[in-house]
Amino acid sequence: MRLTTKGRFAVTAMIDLAMRQHNGPVTLSEISSRQDISLSYLEQLFGKLRRVNIVQSTRGPGGGYSLSREDKLISIAEIITAVDEPIDATQCGNKGNCQSKRGHLGECMTHELWSNLNKKMVDYLQSVTLNDVVKAQKDKDSHVPMFVKSNPKVSPDEIEKRQEVIDKKRKKIAEAENKPFIANSVFNFAQQT
Repeated sequence: MRLTTKGRFAVTAMIDLAMRQHNGPVTLSEISSRQDISLSYLEQLFGKLRRVNIVQSTRGPGGGYSLSREDKLISIAEIITAVDEPIDATQCGNKGNCQSKRGHLGECMTHELWSNLNKKMVDYLQSVTLNDVVKAQKDKDSHVPMFVKSNPKVSPDEIEKRQEVIDKKRKKIAEAENKPFIANSVFNFAQQT
C-alpha cells in the first residue's frame, strides 16, 4: 500500500486541529510541537487542505487554522486525497498495465485482487469521518473501544442507546462477580472476567 507519511501526518494534524479548534484558530506551530511534525511540512499539507476547502486560515494575532466545515462532513479519504496521497495497492497505479515492465500488455495475475483492495480501502476511509476519529481519540482516555465508524443506517443516538444497554449488562455481571465496573471498555471488561 502506498499510504505514506504525508497522508498519515495530514490525518494526525487534522485530528489535533479538530480537537482544539473550539478555543479558536490553532497554529501550525502548536500542532507541530504536539505531534512532532515539521512545521514546514505542516505548512505544505495545510496549503493543500486549504485549497480544497477543508481548512480555513485566520491571519493576525490569535490567528491560525480551523475547519472550514463540520468534522462530521469531512471523511478521512478526503483528507488523504487532498494532500495528493494515492490510496492504491496496485503495482500499476490501477491503470491495468502491470505487465508493461516485462514487455507484455495488460494486467498482472494479482491486479484484480489489489484493485478490489483499493475499493475496500477507499470505501472504508470514506465511511470514517474526522468526527469519528476525534471521538475515538477523546474516548480513548475514557477507556471506550477504539471507534465505531459512521453508519448512515444507525444514528448516533441509537449507538448511544445500544452502548447504555451493553454497559448495564456489564455492570450487572461485574456486580455479580463482585468486581469493579469500568464502563465503555471491552478490553477492561475482558480483563475483569
